[in-house]
Amino acid sequence: MTTARKESVMLPATTEANRPDVGRRTPSDAEVVVTGLGATTPLGGDVPSSWAALLSGRSGVSRLDTPWAEQLPVRIAGGMCEDPGSRLDRVQRRRLDRSQAAAVVAAKEAWTNAGAPAVEAERLAVVVGTGIGGGLTLLEQDDRLEERGPRAISPHTVPMLMPNGSAAAVGLLLGARAGTHAPTSACASGAEALAVGMLLIRSGRADVVVAGGTDACLHPLALGAFARMRALSLRNDAPDLASRPFDRERDGFVMSEGAGMVVLERAEFARARGAHVHASVSGAGVTSDAYDVTLPAAEGQKRAIGAALRDAGLVGADIDHVNAHATGTSVGDLTEAEAVQEAVGPHPAVTACKSATGHLLGASGAVEAVFTVLTLLHGLIPPVRNLDKASDGIELDLVSGTPRRTPVRAALSTSFGFGGHNVVLAFTR
Repeated sequence: MTTARKESVMLPATTEANRPDVGRRTPSDAEVVVTGLGATTPLGGDVPSSWAALLSGRSGVSRLDTPWAEQLPVRIAGGMCEDPGSRLDRVQRRRLDRSQAAAVVAAKEAWTNAGAPAVEAERLAVVVGTGIGGGLTLLEQDDRLEERGPRAISPHTVPMLMPNGSAAAVGLLLGARAGTHAPTSACASGAEALAVGMLLIRSGRADVVVAGGTDACLHPLALGAFARMRALSLRNDAPDLASRPFDRERDGFVMSEGAGMVVLERAEFARARGAHVHASVSGAGVTSDAYDVTLPAAEGQKRAIGAALRDAGLVGADIDHVNAHATGTSVGDLTEAEAVQEAVGPHPAVTACKSATGHLLGASGAVEAVFTVLTLLHGLIPPVRNLDKASDGIELDLVSGTPRRTPVRAALSTSFGFGGHNVVLAFTR
């Protein structure tokens, strides 16, 4: 089996003329706008319910009341509020991994929200990122193999477990023929999908791109592996208090599942069809650390923020809001706070949606992009849950308690993943 080369955002070399702190737009052929939003999360089965729960301060984290979790040191997670399979027909349920089902459900909502654009198939592309892919299928079919032999393996196993399976499922659903791509950059996958989608439109290869991320692998192996890394919160007796980004008492992230999708369009195409535009995705910065496979590096994150600002023609003072990656790990939150403080400044109002949703892995960047667009639309910044006192060294304007109503003209959504992947998206009204 050959491996398709992953597309990446090409950034100009840093020189005195294009330093990250200097506002400058890189050449592009088209303005890119967001016309459709879709999601299924631990807070709700669609965008309206997820957004309402986020604003109300509700937690999507709960105790795992299942026999296989009893042996684990971590017995909490953020399961999807609604089973995505309940929205699919019988054939789809048999042929799609849970992560793929979530992607399809979110894509359907985003497509409907965009007004089902009448676009030629050859001008429609799909980009769906994932951190794990069809992990549940792989593990379930391995159990069948060991218990009942090779004849018990489902004939649909390969398309259900392959990392590009979600992108393929959405591409088939919509009949996309301008390219179907599947970034796999750990927890930055969903955000990188939006960056790639933006580039596809700018390059002239597509008029419309459905882009997002998905992951669903709440399984004892995945939870046990992250627990062995000491990356997960151990607050088994208080699930709703476990995810605590930026808080001095944080003790790790909470693993979750879900999907987020957006419809991106060339602005001229959207205007010509009379589409309702939610926001513009004005820039993206993609960098890599070349530092450590799990530890983050503030320098790489700062370069990604600077690249996104430069691409959008913005400077740090223009940013009103940052939707932070902020997972609730000790090192990760401090590193990101340093990067934001130095690359943007202490003034933007910052939120951390994982305090409510938990960490959706490869879906997190896409879901948080959806929330960032909604923040621009409504002028409401969701609060950070469980923020009693910010950790020393975190000098940010953190929104807590209740949503903050304020005009937001420009916002950043940050996503960082194991392997040193850094993706920052810039959105404007």
